[in-house]
Amino acid sequence: MGFMQKQVFRVGFSIFLAFCLAMGAVIPQATALTSEQKLVSEVWRIVNRSYLDGTFNHQNWASVRQKALEKPFNNQADAYAAIRTMLQSLDEPFTRFLDPEQYRSLQVNTSGELTGVGLQIALNPQTGKLEVVSPIAGSPAEKAGIRPRDRIVKIEGFSTENLTLDEAAAKMRGPIGSLVTLLIERDSGEQKEISLVRDRIELNPVVAELRSSAQGTPIGYIRLTQFNANASMELAHAINSLEKKGAAAYILDLRNNPGGLLQAGVEIARLWLDSGTVVYTANRQGIQGSFEAFGPALTSDPLVILVNQGTASASEILAGALQDNGRAKLVGETTFGKGLIQSLFELSDGSGLAVTIAKYETPQHRDINKLGIKPDLVVTQPPIPRDQIATEADLQYQAAVEALAKNAVVVGTRG
Repeated sequence: MGFMQKQVFRVGFSIFLAFCLAMGAVIPQATALTSEQKLVSEVWRIVNRSYLDGTFNHQNWASVRQKALEKPFNNQADAYAAIRTMLQSLDEPFTRFLDPEQYRSLQVNTSGELTGVGLQIALNPQTGKLEVVSPIAGSPAEKAGIRPRDRIVKIEGFSTENLTLDEAAAKMRGPIGSLVTLLIERDSGEQKEISLVRDRIELNPVVAELRSSAQGTPIGYIRLTQFNANASMELAHAINSLEKKGAAAYILDLRNNPGGLLQAGVEIARLWLDSGTVVYTANRQGIQGSFEAFGPALTSDPLVILVNQGTASASEILAGALQDNGRAKLVGETTFGKGLIQSLFELSDGSGLAVTIAKYETPQHRDINKLGIKPDLVVTQPPIPRDQIATEADLQYQAAVEALAKNAVVVGTRG
């Protein structure tokens, strides 16, 4: 009997040992993360470490990760979908996932320079065809006569029919001095082959010209379209040029400027200020930092800033800094109200993650998130075509000119 028990025990032990060995072989496979799971975990960790709201929208962030990894991922698209679902639970639109194409596009927009032919392109949602949105001013594409709405049929003889936007852009980019041939089709059905020499393309976000008021006051009009890496340098160049031409007052047009780089917003504020705080920032720990102006300003001439509901983010930092320091009057409509700061992270597979890491307050400690900045002079107007901006048809621009003419702007005061 004892022998039998011993045998049973040994067999039982053998089965147990075999089970353990089998489990030993299985467990690492079950717990080793796939590349898709690693990407989801990578995003979770960045948000866990950096996100502004330590309550993660009043939810258990660890359980969000667990839930995201419950379902198997068959491919990269599944992982991307899981990441987006995970981020949606934060209920905050500025913390977002960018696939590799979106991430590269954002990098190009903020870097302020790229090498290629100088075309902004899009896929027509109705036809699915690759179309020119617009050629960049001064680019090889503009010089060659390529126009908005031209369809790009072929790039170097390759049909664009099944190309993604990123693939098409990649085919047109290349070393300076190299040649690329495009087959262009117009609405008339005419097709035209155009050869372009690639060059460095500067994305200049500044439009500047000297205008004159009805009273003859020389006004420097500057429109800033985004805060990319070139913005501060280009704006400084514009101010210096307008000063030499005799500008006695300025209108800075920030309407429909969605923002961009925080640093660019701070640097541009410093161009107008001799001293004072530009902006305060606070992160999850409540640590408050500040950016200061140390002068001298490039000009002390009166300044009006045009704003509207499309004025957001870095634009609001700039507008708030100059309004609170009494350096400028704001004319137009209440701004968008984005008082949050994002940091951009590159992920292991070439995709990207924008995470809200801090909030900001104006120099007078106004938190403008979801509230916006109210202008000193409210002037509403419906959207106007691009060619009517800063003309007689532009009511907000005309109000800014009148404000300067009446000497309504006095440097160093805040009304």
